[in-house]
Amino acid sequence: MADNAENENEPRIGLHSLHPSEGSRKPRKRVGRGEGSGTGKTSGRGQKGAGSRAGSKSRPGFEGGQMPIHMRMRKLRGPHMKKSMPFEPFRTHTQPVNIQDLERRFEAGAEVGLEDFAKAGIAQRKGVPVKVLGKGSISKAMTVHAHAFSAGARESIEAAGGTCVLVEA
Repeated sequence: MADNAENENEPRIGLHSLHPSEGSRKPRKRVGRGEGSGTGKTSGRGQKGAGSRAGSKSRPGFEGGQMPIHMRMRKLRGPHMKKSMPFEPFRTHTQPVNIQDLERRFEAGAEVGLEDFAKAGIAQRKGVPVKVLGKGSISKAMTVHAHAFSAGARESIEAAGGTCVLVEA
């Protein structure tokens, strides 16, 4: 009964009672309405020049007549110039997995595959080849399945008594 009495005193919340929070809305600035307004005479456009006149345009990326950045940058396409070639034409994209991660996350004698990497929180991107790299050290013997192995990683895994198995992409 007491709950109903409290609810009756509070106004009902609905679409009719919605309003923006205090201070979140400001009236628009009316320019050119006298010197006392703070934006009279030139209306904030300055004295002279193209920007002060009606119909002036400023395009995105305009740098005041300086050579714009999109024209200063190297171009990526086109058959006619050496500069036109892509920055890294022979780069391969792989997910790195270090042998120190294998040491930390997997038990000795484990058969570690691509799904196991994802479950362990390493090499989670699907469709991107996995390469095992030689950072750190490994003391557990395990069978590691991956798309590629660095020479140091292969050497360390085999020295610990494990095997490296290449997975076809």
